[in-house]
Amino acid sequence: MTTVVVVHKDGQIAIAADSQSTFGDMRLGAVDDVRWNKIFQHEGNYFAICGSAAHDLVLQSALKKIKNLDFSSRAAIFESFRKLHAKLKEDFYLKPEEEEDDPYESSQMTVLIANAHGIFGVYSLREVYEFQRFWAMGSGRDFAIGAMHALYDQLDAEGLAKVGIEAGCAFDVSSSLPMSVYQLVKQSS
Repeated sequence: MTTVVVVHKDGQIAIAADSQSTFGDMRLGAVDDVRWNKIFQHEGNYFAICGSAAHDLVLQSALKKIKNLDFSSRAAIFESFRKLHAKLKEDFYLKPEEEEDDPYESSQMTVLIANAHGIFGVYSLREVYEFQRFWAMGSGRDFAIGAMHALYDQLDAEGLAKVGIEAGCAFDVSSSLPMSVYQLVKQSS
């Protein structure tokens, strides 16, 4: 239950997230949460996670334990999350079951990644997508994607990320302001 977005435009990349945590019918807003920022940085990569609040500390810890992870391309991210999945099961007791007919074990999280190589999304079965312009995840994603689509030609990357989060927070009961936003420059291909 969140709204997180990534944007790439004119060589600039932005990642943004709302600040609300939700526990069933109860919400924890930034005013009461000391660590409300849902985006963390690891070795030049920015990560924003959707799913259980436990994923935040678990993924940060797992990233520190596995050396030589690569987040520079779709294929590299897939291999890195394949390695992470084993570590999540072994060291963090991940329960990989979701749907009975799923073809693979689930990592139980969806992650947006922004780095100098681009903007990427990783879904629970380790499906990896690289996005050309923008994307959003979480319960406010539909509102965020609509807002970013409508204003894509009018705003820069950071402005689009902000308007996406603002739209998610305006209409999704599980998302609220303030937001965190990070911007970086895309590496030339």
